[in-house]
Amino acid sequence: MKFDNRITRMLGVEYPIVQAPMGWIARAQLASAVSNAGGLGIIETSSGALDEVREEIRKMRTLTQKPFGVNIAQAFVRDPDIVRFVIDNGVKFVTTSAGDPTRYTEALKSAGLTVFHVVPTLKAALKAVEAGVDGLVVEGAEGGGFKNPKDVSTMVLLPLIREKTDVPIIAAGGITCGRTMAAAFALGAEGVQMGTRMVSAKESPVHENWKNAILAAEETGTVFLNRFGSPALRALRTGKTTRLERELTPDYKGPPVMAEFGNAKDLYFGGDMEASIALSGQVAGRIDSVKPVKQIIDETVAGFAEIAGSLGRIAA
Repeated sequence: MKFDNRITRMLGVEYPIVQAPMGWIARAQLASAVSNAGGLGIIETSSGALDEVREEIRKMRTLTQKPFGVNIAQAFVRDPDIVRFVIDNGVKFVTTSAGDPTRYTEALKSAGLTVFHVVPTLKAALKAVEAGVDGLVVEGAEGGGFKNPKDVSTMVLLPLIREKTDVPIIAAGGITCGRTMAAAFALGAEGVQMGTRMVSAKESPVHENWKNAILAAEETGTVFLNRFGSPALRALRTGKTTRLERELTPDYKGPPVMAEFGNAKDLYFGGDMEASIALSGQVAGRIDSVKPVKQIIDETVAGFAEIAGSLGRIAA
């Protein structure tokens, strides 16, 4: 199936499928596999390790000739020269998140970059459009990672923002297959972003214990934490996150939730599922096998075509 819409043209990709910029995970090994399969790989900055990120961008150019992007996670990147960093490394597409869209958009666009901002609410979307972004990543609360404490599902948020804005939209949260991609397009998206599905991919660098935990998860197997603070987050249910679910009440006086991440690498790459918080979306309950990125993307595109075709027959 061939795609030709604003997202594919802006990003220069074959398929409007983007990989989420997950800290420590969205590095060259995974991102290059996504780009080589026809989607768009994204390199993260939320780890804050910009020296390592610079090396990962260098690696990308040895692993793929296809387009890729970088995410600027404003809450986690403390380098005031992050815009210059991105520009100097020859990046052409940027998503900005976890912060004010007015902070970097003008400087990035002035340097010729395409900029999408990640938004969890209509108010945030309107502010980003006002700031001049080229498009939006509309992220429902089903998705894993850091969230708005006032959670809104993709099914509600995406069509609301589509009705109020006219910029291209990439849908995030709940996307894992052709059926959910088709649903996102029906709700107004022109592209989709996958996070948890890519964490479980063969090329994902995370420990097999994390991948196996995703495969074993039920549809109720995630928790939404820190609803009364900031940031809120969605993660796999473990002993640690079940405890935090009970403790993080409105009158909680303990350490901030970020302190619970501890040494995240012990979980990410060491496989100790209680050492930190395994961020994950609700789609973990629909993932039952580890697959190569290319197979994930090919099956998603084929599934999208099948569903789109069947809807056309129903309408006829």
